[in-house]
Amino acid sequence: MTSPLSDTATFEAKDLECIRDDRVLFSSLCFTVNPGEALVLEGRNGSGKTSLLRILCGIRLPESGQLLWKGEDIFRLGPEYHEHTAYLGHKDGSKLDLTPLENLRVARGFGKAKEGITLEEALNQVGLYGFEDVPTRNMSAGQQRRLAIARLLVTDAKFWILDEPFTSLDRKGIEHMERLFEAHLQSGGMAAMTTHHRIGFKDDVKLVRVNLSDR
Repeated sequence: MTSPLSDTATFEAKDLECIRDDRVLFSSLCFTVNPGEALVLEGRNGSGKTSLLRILCGIRLPESGQLLWKGEDIFRLGPEYHEHTAYLGHKDGSKLDLTPLENLRVARGFGKAKEGITLEEALNQVGLYGFEDVPTRNMSAGQQRRLAIARLLVTDAKFWILDEPFTSLDRKGIEHMERLFEAHLQSGGMAAMTTHHRIGFKDDVKLVRVNLSDR
C-alpha cells in the first residue's frame, strides 16, 4: 500500500541505507523531489554523495529502502523509469573521436528526443556555436563539459542527476549553466545534484538540501 505522500510526490526515497567497504555511509535516509525542485546533496568527501546519485540512477542497489517514481519502485519499472532520467557524472562521457554534433546524435538516439530544439540550438545554448564539427578531443576541458550539459538538453528526460556538473567551468560558464538548470526546473523538470560551488539559483527555485555527513 502506497502512502498518501507517494500519491503526490514524483520521486520519493524511503529509509535508504548504503554500505561501502563494510562502512555504513548513510541509513534511514528519506526525502522527496517534486517537479520544479532540486535535491542538493551536501557532506564531506566520502560521505556517500556519488554513491547515492548512482542509487538514484538505478545502477546501484541500496542495502535497504525504497525508491519510488510516482509511487512505483524504480527497480521494477526499469526502462520505464530510465527514460525519464539523464545522468551526468564526474567524467563527461563524450566520445572524443566524434564531433559535438555526432555526440549529440548518439545521446538523442539513446533517449526520447526533446521536441522544439535542434542539435545546433543545443550547442548554441551552451556556448559551443561554431564548434559543431570540431573533434571533441581538440576541445578544452570546459568546452567538453559544456558538451556534456548539451546532452541533457536534447533528450526529454524530466529528472536530471548531476555529479559536480560545474567541473572545469569558469565563473561565467557556471552562471550560464545555472540559468539552463533553472529553466529546466521552471518548466517542471527535477534535479538531484552535488556541487562544491555555491548554487546561484533564483529565489523561486526550491532546493531540497540533504547533508549526508549528518546521517
